[in-house]
Amino acid sequence: MGMGIDVRNQMAKRAAEEIQNGMVVNLGIGIPSLVPNHLSEETMVMFHAENGITGMGPSPDIGEEDENLCNAGGFPVTLNSGGSYCDSAISFGMIRRGRVDITILGSLQVSQYGDLANWIVPGKKVPGMGGAMELAQKAKKVIVVMNHCDKHGNPKILPSCTLPLTSGRSVNLIVTELAVFKVTDEGLLLTELFAPYSLENVMDKTGCKFKLAEPVRHIPY
Repeated sequence: MGMGIDVRNQMAKRAAEEIQNGMVVNLGIGIPSLVPNHLSEETMVMFHAENGITGMGPSPDIGEEDENLCNAGGFPVTLNSGGSYCDSAISFGMIRRGRVDITILGSLQVSQYGDLANWIVPGKKVPGMGGAMELAQKAKKVIVVMNHCDKHGNPKILPSCTLPLTSGRSVNLIVTELAVFKVTDEGLLLTELFAPYSLENVMDKTGCKFKLAEPVRHIPY
């Protein structure tokens, strides 16, 4: 299933709704890195990265990049006033101590109970687990932003993950280009549908059963 830039931003905008004033937020690479573009100027947030930046600002203008200043994905960023640097040990100390309010991550698969598989496809070269294991366990809220299906059309939301797990029962919210699910103790609860998709579309492309919120919110394109 292809995904245009507007759909990616639609997903990032929905994830940004979860962020409140004063939070410390960690962003994964890919679609999560678009989240800061969808926060109001009044929202005061400290963006944290595993490589030791707390207080990341927006992307720099072309020609204004600092080769020594990048996010965890290696892309150039700026530093907001009051931001700080530390080594990775301190950065991971913040994560493991539970100081991160929200982490927004991509994923390869998520199970109906919130198991996260986002670090390896066996037999393929991938970046590796990175900080996702600690973030998934210790962030106060874990949001996954991902395609509903993989490039072969197979569902990425499943009864149980078939890929190696990053972390068990850790995801709180799933945002795809089709819908938004909350993970509950009883399984998945569909809370929102993105236009123009229908409930039938979501059922066809989801590998497990889910319940419906009352009411289901419809988000226009």
